[in-house]
Amino acid sequence: MARHSFIRESKLRNVSGRIDYISNPKRQEHLYASFDTADRDFWQKLALENREDFKRSGTKGECIEARELIIALPESYVELEPAVVLQEFTEEFKKKYEVECTSALHHNKAMTNYHIHLIFAERKLLPEPERKIATRSMFYDETGKHVRTKKEITGEDGKIRPGCTVIGKGEVYEHHMFSKKDPRFKSEDFLGKVKDFYTDLINYHVDDPEKQLKVFDQNSVYLPTKKIGKNNPKASEIRADNKARQEWNRTADVALVSGVPEEKILEVKKEQVGQETKRSINQNGWLPGMFRLILRRGIDRLKDMIRNLILPPKPEPKVDIREYDSMVKLYKEISYEAGVASGFDYRIRDLERKLEQTKGLFKGNERKAIQDEISATVAEKVKHEKRINTVVKQVGYPNVQSFITTFRQAEKLVQKYEQEMIVWKERSFSVKELGMNYKQPEKRSVREELKRLTQAAKSKPIEKYILHQLER
Repeated sequence: MARHSFIRESKLRNVSGRIDYISNPKRQEHLYASFDTADRDFWQKLALENREDFKRSGTKGECIEARELIIALPESYVELEPAVVLQEFTEEFKKKYEVECTSALHHNKAMTNYHIHLIFAERKLLPEPERKIATRSMFYDETGKHVRTKKEITGEDGKIRPGCTVIGKGEVYEHHMFSKKDPRFKSEDFLGKVKDFYTDLINYHVDDPEKQLKVFDQNSVYLPTKKIGKNNPKASEIRADNKARQEWNRTADVALVSGVPEEKILEVKKEQVGQETKRSINQNGWLPGMFRLILRRGIDRLKDMIRNLILPPKPEPKVDIREYDSMVKLYKEISYEAGVASGFDYRIRDLERKLEQTKGLFKGNERKAIQDEISATVAEKVKHEKRINTVVKQVGYPNVQSFITTFRQAEKLVQKYEQEMIVWKERSFSVKELGMNYKQPEKRSVREELKRLTQAAKSKPIEKYILHQLER
């Protein structure tokens, strides 16, 4: 199974300190290479101008001096020359976004995570410094905010208050060495584009297609699990969230197999999970366990959709196509697993009601027996849910969603073929009456189209960058 690429973005409030941290051998135990497209003087001047502009703006919060990407690399990359890898990844980013960068290549302390830190500027150095000249006297209060009159910065003694500033007419009141911040880096789709860009670049140097990375599709019915770093204080919380996410993914598989439209599952994912989570965070901040509670409601909604769905009987195809027959067989198999998994919900619910009713001082053994039966039933339910995903992967599909999408396309293709056969029979009768020959449409074209569908679902070719080969 292909791994998902891991690329994270963060905002830097002390770019000089961060650069020293990632590139200083005294602070990094496993530092293999560092690379700069600009000297340290550039970053110091950039930080200074960012702070001055932030102060003038009067914006609340903290000044963002630069941004950083952390790019996880496959372990096969340890066989490549670190300095060459780092230089390529840094220069490709600079070439694409036309900004200065500084980077470093590390292993974590446990030697399990080979990764790049790439710091980049949001502003470009101007060819010539830009100076703004005051056309009249200008006044600034203690916070650096521009005020209209001298009176606003004058104390009761008639003197200018300490910390306030007066810039006379003809003097420079603003000095810029850098352009404004590039709005692309604040856009919602920036990180997604960077993930696509670097995932393709990483895969360019991974020869085995099965070991190449892929970007998690945020538009799919599934939820991604989160990576747990070493010594993460929230490890148990993340682990519990991941377990809930996996249950959502299994339930989504059952829903797809049961015939719930993909757009309906996506609607629940977006509105009842995504939007509810954002609303909760905005109102109350991040509360431990709240995401799981919201996700539980979403899972219950999917289960209701499964229960309320009336599945129409599946027609058997009349066209002799082995590819489609095998897909029908696979569909029946996972439909059975989905039906069995859904059936366990009723059993679990009955047992839970029975457990609530079994009260009393001398019913401990009976309660334990019921609890053991609930645990065994849940385990059996999960086994059948996991079986759905396992079965489709065994025949080459990456996940249930991919198979169901392909199966629906194939189903439409067969139905279209059957309609064509009806038209053909009508035409053939008329043609026969005229004493003419009419050639039946070949089944081979349908077979070839089905092959194309299944192959496209099982293996999507990855476009590679035309880059210089790494020196080995």
